[in-house]
Amino acid sequence: MVDKKAKISFQEKNIEVPIIEGTMGKPAIDARKLDQKGFLSYDPGFTSTASCSSAITYVDGENSTLLYRGYPIEQLAEHCDFLDVAYLLFNGELPKPLAKEKYQGIINSHNLLHDQINNIYRGYRRDAHPMAVMIGVVGSMSAFYFDDMNINNLKHRRQSAYRLLAKMPTIAAWSYTYSLGLPFIYPKYDVGYGDNFLNMMFSVPNKPYQVNPVLSKAFEKILILHADHEQNASTSTVRLVGSTGANPFACIASGIASLWGPAHGGANEATLKMLSEIKNESRIGDYIKRAKDKDDDFRLMGFGHRVYRNHDPRAEIMKKTCHDILDELGLNNEPLFKLANTLERIALEDEYFIEKKLYPNVDFYSGIVMRALGIPNSMFTAVFALARTAGWIAHWNEMMTSAENKIGRPRQIYTGKTRRNL
Repeated sequence: MVDKKAKISFQEKNIEVPIIEGTMGKPAIDARKLDQKGFLSYDPGFTSTASCSSAITYVDGENSTLLYRGYPIEQLAEHCDFLDVAYLLFNGELPKPLAKEKYQGIINSHNLLHDQINNIYRGYRRDAHPMAVMIGVVGSMSAFYFDDMNINNLKHRRQSAYRLLAKMPTIAAWSYTYSLGLPFIYPKYDVGYGDNFLNMMFSVPNKPYQVNPVLSKAFEKILILHADHEQNASTSTVRLVGSTGANPFACIASGIASLWGPAHGGANEATLKMLSEIKNESRIGDYIKRAKDKDDDFRLMGFGHRVYRNHDPRAEIMKKTCHDILDELGLNNEPLFKLANTLERIALEDEYFIEKKLYPNVDFYSGIVMRALGIPNSMFTAVFALARTAGWIAHWNEMMTSAENKIGRPRQIYTGKTRRNL
């Protein structure tokens, strides 16, 4: 392989820096030794910076491509369930039938929480946001599961990964039932991953929840589509915290905190809030006009994406799922869902949105699907965290095995006062 280099010329300095290429995607300039040569790279938001090398997820925003370990998201959403995908992300290959059965058993054997963790919930106000509760509960797990937590031991990392993936549905569901003042519903051993969460969310002791297979499949797709998405803000946060040697529960708690932001995981919740604000179809034109006005800070939530310059491939899958769910539940004529359908149609026909390639993204449709499933707005980001845990633990584990792993320590361009004396 021929070594490729880029040349940088500035005033009297001429330096060469190596080019790094992966199996797919754009080449990168190796900036690791720029500091020694008298330069820094400057990239607010890290939009042009590869912070690591990874074999887990590939995103091509120009061509609307999303691959998990090489498999297109469209195929995984159609033929796999969430635990297949979680296994794939962590291990690199889809599980064979016997491995899947064993994996399902391991996850279900870890889905109970330590009984004393119940008391942590009772320390929160009943109206606390579920994400605030989840951050605290997940962080506290290091005080209960501190055995098998040598981060340099693969067996220990697997054990922590099992615990996080298995307990996250329980943690999320209990964050919701606690807010309602309802008893905690314990997870079952012989129920699928997504169904277990729905059962804990919606069952009460005197009225069991009957899982509709169509709704169950739709929820599994939500989890699969949100399982990972390369080096997004929350995954980068998990890696940055993990680079310090922090325990895995602290790392995942930090990911949940990052995900909570409305520009990241809170976008689907913000989409439903926007629809509620618009209220009826007669007001859509006004909001479309506001979205086009560069002097108005209003944003049409659920449209466009930081990475995808064309269609979000997850949105195409979720759009079909959305309409399947609305048909199954007979909700197509409900005001909120009619409003969403009309907004989608008008935006897709508008020249401004077409020119800017502001297509509906996965958040637009997933929020509608979750509302149809009966999941309240406050739990949308919690469901996202539940799904993204699969990606977070895979990236954390990959980082721990990398020979290039070192503590994250970005630099800065100083713009303050020059040296001065008292």
